[in-house]
Amino acid sequence: MAVHQVTEHRELPPLTKAELAARLEQVGRERYHHRHPFHQMMHEGRLNRGQLQAWALNRYYYQSRIPIKDAIIVSRSEDRDFRIAWRKRIVDHDGDRNSDGGIERWLRLSEATGLSRDRVRSGEGVLPATRYAVDAYLDLVRNRSFLEAVASSLTELFSRDLIALRMGALKRHYPWLAGGLDYFSARLNEAPEDAKFAFDWVAEHARTRAEQECAVTALQRKCDILWAQLDALYFAYVEPAWPPPGAFLPDKV
Repeated sequence: MAVHQVTEHRELPPLTKAELAARLEQVGRERYHHRHPFHQMMHEGRLNRGQLQAWALNRYYYQSRIPIKDAIIVSRSEDRDFRIAWRKRIVDHDGDRNSDGGIERWLRLSEATGLSRDRVRSGEGVLPATRYAVDAYLDLVRNRSFLEAVASSLTELFSRDLIALRMGALKRHYPWLAGGLDYFSARLNEAPEDAKFAFDWVAEHARTRAEQECAVTALQRKCDILWAQLDALYFAYVEPAWPPPGAFLPDKV
């Protein structure tokens, strides 16, 4: 955030909790990746199997880094109650001895597209831009302020509606994926719970207008990271369909 913007925001009164929620919701309406053409094609049934395979493969790189991201956030907190609440996210994705997690469920989705789990787990063929965007997310939660790290997770405020839409679209247009949709079913319950905790924490700890604007900007950056991943997929596999050297090629599974 530019120096003059920080100064300007310091002179403004803090937003109420409801006003902050409205600002964050506005970010979601304008910048969340449900608006991306690649997702719109998916929801309209216009992606072929190879394009869905590329999506599943590249998205796995993001999924595999989520518990690492959350472990970084936990490691930065000196608040025991916060750590107890946040570490649930790690189990949700990694699983434990008693249950599968989101990463295992995403592997099953990838298998439903026709990919082998070994191929997906290896990371072979993941787009360079996907790696760059996801790694930028880890950099954000590691090196920006703790408030920004937590606020960047607030895309979960919008994810439930997208997940519900996506599940219906995938079942309708790609019935051969039906056996691999457990990931989305689980997130219908997990995401709203996580979002409520994160929003309440941000609303409590972003006390000044400058801190609130910082949280909004962190959410925008997270939306940009998600959008960039879809830009890479669209460029490589839709238009102009120029996958870079070493990228996954659908006809060479």
